[in-house]
Amino acid sequence: MKSIIQNKKECFECMSYSNLEEHHIFFGVANRKLSEKDGLKVWLCPYHHRGTKGVHGKDGHTLDMYLKSIAQIAYMQNYNKTKEEFIQRYGKNYI
Repeated sequence: MKSIIQNKKECFECMSYSNLEEHHIFFGVANRKLSEKDGLKVWLCPYHHRGTKGVHGKDGHTLDMYLKSIAQIAYMQNYNKTKEEFIQRYGKNYI
């Protein structure tokens, strides 16, 4: 997995090494492809990926927004882009 956010294969949230799943931070067909291309992905354990408080869980909004803000900062720093350029690419500001 290519990631500009994480260089270690562990859950980004709890640092677990078990049963890790790749998470594309921005979803939807177009944004998922951009996440793949730009390296805006992290490893998550099943609990933090699909569990109740995971990014795809019913109580996961806080974690989802946290990851999106980190991804935006990483994108802007790594690719030397402005906030406006990020918004143009991903449609919204998260910081």
